[in-house]
Amino acid sequence: MNIGDVARLSGLPAKTIRYYEEIGLVSPMRSTNGYRTFRESDLHKLTFLSRARSLGFTIDDCRALLELYVNTSRASADVKKIASEHLVRIDAKIEELIAMKRTLSHLVHECAGDNRPDCPILDDLAAPSKPTVTASR
Repeated sequence: MNIGDVARLSGLPAKTIRYYEEIGLVSPMRSTNGYRTFRESDLHKLTFLSRARSLGFTIDDCRALLELYVNTSRASADVKKIASEHLVRIDAKIEELIAMKRTLSHLVHECAGDNRPDCPILDDLAAPSKPTVTASR
């Protein structure tokens, strides 16, 4: 298969596939004219990566998950550890988004939205930044 075929079948853009090759996540064969030739196993890896990335796993997580996937003597605990750590990051991001929504909702409520120049939204954006609290790991 050529890159167009695997792009269509995996749902990934050709540019992303070339990037995954560049960073060593996939290693398609090369024909004598230099074109990439993808095997079924490459397509399977790309589909795996597409799904993992759609769940928000980092490239490093994807690399580790792929290594575990091909290792038939893997411990499922290793896979669960990666997924659990990612879940903690998702929960932290949700908390950040909730805080952002709360702040922005308050500012929108406080803004009169009339013809006057006073605007609490702009005032808040121009204020010195407040230290953010990050979740501990």
